[in-house]
Amino acid sequence: MTLTPSSSAEDIVAHLKTLRNEDNIAGMSRFGIDTTTAYGITNPQMKTIARQVKRDHQRALDLWATGLRDARMAAILTADPKQLTKDEARRWAGDFNSWEIVDTAADLFTQTSFWRDLVNDFAEDDREFVRRTAFSMIAGATVHNKQEPDDSMLAYLPLIERHAEDPRNFVRKAVNWALRNIGKRSRSCHGPALSLAEKLSASSDPTARWIGKDAVRELTSEKILARLK
Repeated sequence: MTLTPSSSAEDIVAHLKTLRNEDNIAGMSRFGIDTTTAYGITNPQMKTIARQVKRDHQRALDLWATGLRDARMAAILTADPKQLTKDEARRWAGDFNSWEIVDTAADLFTQTSFWRDLVNDFAEDDREFVRRTAFSMIAGATVHNKQEPDDSMLAYLPLIERHAEDPRNFVRKAVNWALRNIGKRSRSCHGPALSLAEKLSASSDPTARWIGKDAVRELTSEKILARLK
């Protein structure tokens, strides 16, 4: 089947089924990806499909509604951030069940005009993958939203500190990721981020301490210091 921009959600799902790969499904499972509904489509394959079908926001919503892992990845890659609404983003986040889906969607969400609102909402949501989304978005925006001033990213340090004691694996890793990315963004971001990392590394809380020590290790590495000179 040849996919085109006029292909329907049903056409795309039918094509995905033909690409089912049991070895890939097993590999994804080993990396902590929920494979309950997966066909095992790789990221390069998914990106090829997205290039073939182009953006179509309504079709992306239809793909998401299937509940299939691979269809939802295709939905994220072909949704239009200019048409995506806050309610749609929040509904999708409520369905998140894997770090992979979270981190892919975070890139889409940070392209919207309201991404800061989503960060604040998601950070206060107690669901593990929704809260991870907030910090994955911060980590991504720090790198990709180059028009954002440094002060805008530094403003997230208190949020990082507030959630640094969340022990859940996918949250703590994203909080750590956000802190490290802010610290690596520029010379002006490095000092404040490193100060927070050092503060957390001295915490009595084991999760905060791990986040801090890991961030200090990277932010004081020769490679990072040389790049920021």
